[in-house]
Amino acid sequence: MATLLKNVTNSICHAFNALQQNRDGFVSKSKLKVLTANIATLLDLYGVERGLDHFRSTATLNFEHYRYYLAQEVFAGVSNELPLAALRNYETKIDEVCWLVCRMNFPANDQYYTEEAVYKLFRIFCLVADLSTDASEPDRYTVKIHPMEALIIIKHLLNALGLNYDGDGKYDYLRTSDQSLEFGELLEMLRFKNYDKVNDYRESICEAIGDMYQTLIEDVIKKGYLFRRGYVLPTFREYFFVLQPCELSYYKHPADREVCGTIVLDSRFMVKPAGNPSSGKQEKVQRFTLVSGDRTYELGTPDHKTRLQWIAALQLAITYSTGREGFQRDTVNRRKQQREAEQRRRREEEQLRSQHLRRLEETHVQLEREKQARLAAESQARQYEAVAREDSRRVAELEDVKLCLEKMLEDEIQAKRDEEIVRALQARVLAEEWEKREELEQLQAEQKSLLEQERQKRMEFEHRQQENEQKLFEAEGMLRQLEEERKRLDRELKLARQKIQLSEDNKGIVEAKLQAMSPTYRTSAGEFMIRRTQSFVAADRPVLVAGTRSSHRFS
Repeated sequence: MATLLKNVTNSICHAFNALQQNRDGFVSKSKLKVLTANIATLLDLYGVERGLDHFRSTATLNFEHYRYYLAQEVFAGVSNELPLAALRNYETKIDEVCWLVCRMNFPANDQYYTEEAVYKLFRIFCLVADLSTDASEPDRYTVKIHPMEALIIIKHLLNALGLNYDGDGKYDYLRTSDQSLEFGELLEMLRFKNYDKVNDYRESICEAIGDMYQTLIEDVIKKGYLFRRGYVLPTFREYFFVLQPCELSYYKHPADREVCGTIVLDSRFMVKPAGNPSSGKQEKVQRFTLVSGDRTYELGTPDHKTRLQWIAALQLAITYSTGREGFQRDTVNRRKQQREAEQRRRREEEQLRSQHLRRLEETHVQLEREKQARLAAESQARQYEAVAREDSRRVAELEDVKLCLEKMLEDEIQAKRDEEIVRALQARVLAEEWEKREELEQLQAEQKSLLEQERQKRMEFEHRQQENEQKLFEAEGMLRQLEEERKRLDRELKLARQKIQLSEDNKGIVEAKLQAMSPTYRTSAGEFMIRRTQSFVAADRPVLVAGTRSSHRFS
């Protein structure tokens, strides 16, 4: 079945790449036989893996060969009339087998995700990703997601975490980027390391991934609370409904796994809004009916807006109930087609732009050539005009030269005459110059003699000046010696005066003592004289007695 293979190709490619040893795009047939047997067992096919031994003569296969074998030997036996629910069941089982093979390449159970959350992200990635190959390695296939699809997933998870996506420009580069992402790169990008401090981050992100998994993989178009009228008791009871393209299930609580009931949808169903009651009273439940032949399901919502949303969602589910692809996969395919159309449009615009630029370039080159030709013609015309002007100028110059030559001839004749006169004058002036020269030489000899005499006088004067300087130096030395001698004599004189002063002071003291100790007598003149006694006082020194005006010496 081509649809089933197309839906699981990305997950099979992940498993194929996980089985590679040298990362060269080839896997041994022995490993592929195990993977083929597990996939075939899910489809109730047995023994189809043995055909790999006879498929191609090589021991290894690239992914293109292996996908061709699966299409011809495995999925060809699946019926093309499978309902959407059975198709989704097969996809889930095959994705689980492929995840068991490749999950070692994507570690989980860390602070960000559980292993179940990573598996759900893996299935979401396989749904929206594309199979691509590199031109340098045509045998190696990889599964990559377009940046816009990655941006949709990031925006959904951030909004589910209650974070403001629009206020963070961290992921805006994905809008214009052409670099697709592998699953490992997307998983690393979805770790939201800047937001891991949010309370219960791991539980919240896993719950957001689960909600996105229900929307994209389980193809949940809408879910929420509705009122349903029972058959036995015709009263409205509230249930939690989950709407998918092929069925409408309802539970008592959102966390319940036990289904209270399921309404299988097909193209025969119709959704009709219920009319207002004849009493004209406003009901608390806004009713609408789901009709299929003779079976009618009466449902209700608490307000009119919610009823319109559920009616639109049910009509959309009925439309996709008969298709081979779910609503979300069809939406992803439409986005891919839009991107491909946009890429084709861009390529066409680029081609048109390149053609236009090429034409402009060609026109520019042609105009440049014409411009060069015109400039060459103008340059040649200017050259001809310049040659003509040059010829006219040369004729005029020749005429002028002729006149000049005639005038020069006359001037030359006159110059010869003048030259003879000048020569006579020069001879006379030369004779006078010789006489002046002799006089100057004589004056020069006299000046040299005077200079020599002046030099001799100058040398004598310098010699006398040196002698005077020497004498002055010697006189200054003697003056310094006399000054030092004078200072020495001044010091000795000062010491002598100090000694004399000291002697006089001592004499006064001794005389005072002697006066106090010796008897006195009166002379004939009425003066008191000190009796001469033997002492060390000199006899010729006068002794003054208080109350007298003269002094006498004792002999």
